[in-house]
Amino acid sequence: MTMHLEGPWLSMSGKKRGKVKFRNAEEARRARELDESWRELLKRQGVEAEQKRQTRAMKAPPLDYKLSTPVGRTNTNHIPSRNTGGNATLAPAKVYTGTKVKGIATMHKSNAVPVFSDEEAVEISRMRRG
Repeated sequence: MTMHLEGPWLSMSGKKRGKVKFRNAEEARRARELDESWRELLKRQGVEAEQKRQTRAMKAPPLDYKLSTPVGRTNTNHIPSRNTGGNATLAPAKVYTGTKVKGIATMHKSNAVPVFSDEEAVEISRMRRG
């Protein structure tokens, strides 16, 4: 499944958490105490969170990949592009310049019919009115 079909619940940029709201001041104080004790524990162990992230990032191998042509395909730089010359311009509009068609009549339900003589025009008008 492609990424554009996934919903907003799938985040590729990580999970961003908003500001934590506590029910009352007692819970907020307790959360601050727990956070402080966690930081002290990390200091006692000799690893702080920021240093741990930095060392992990530095130990990761660098991204080392190169794009190449697939097996079975060759490089086609030796084939020149075709030069047909000129440019493509808009063709002139097609306009009837003859004398055979006198006009266009409407028959049944906006059916356009060419009119070649005055007699045909009269016949078509009678057919419409019945």
